[in-house]
Amino acid sequence: MQASFGRRFIAVMIDWIMCQGIAGLITRHRTGPAALLPLLIFFIEVLLLTVLTGSSAGQRVAGLRVVGVNGAPRIPALRVLERTILLCLVFPALLTKDGRGYHDWLSSSIVTRVLQPAA
Repeated sequence: MQASFGRRFIAVMIDWIMCQGIAGLITRHRTGPAALLPLLIFFIEVLLLTVLTGSSAGQRVAGLRVVGVNGAPRIPALRVLERTILLCLVFPALLTKDGRGYHDWLSSSIVTRVLQPAA
């Protein structure tokens, strides 16, 4: 099942706030090139965790996962790289008519809800 916009927004906000906090621990003065530190941390976090686990930290908390549109349980690392670059360029703000972000559409991925098995 495709994840809702609200759930995806919450996930990216969790990631962004976490990366802002980490950047704050590294440096107090974020002027000049250091102003891009949170974005660099965000890029690394999303890229590595999506390649390794299929979801970023925020997506995991929100119960989401990135999968291939062809039904593949994961997308290839180069597609994750492409998707993450587009995500950092704020392509998610542009939505396709089926509600997917252009970063997902261009990388042949889709964000889905992780359904918990019944206990």
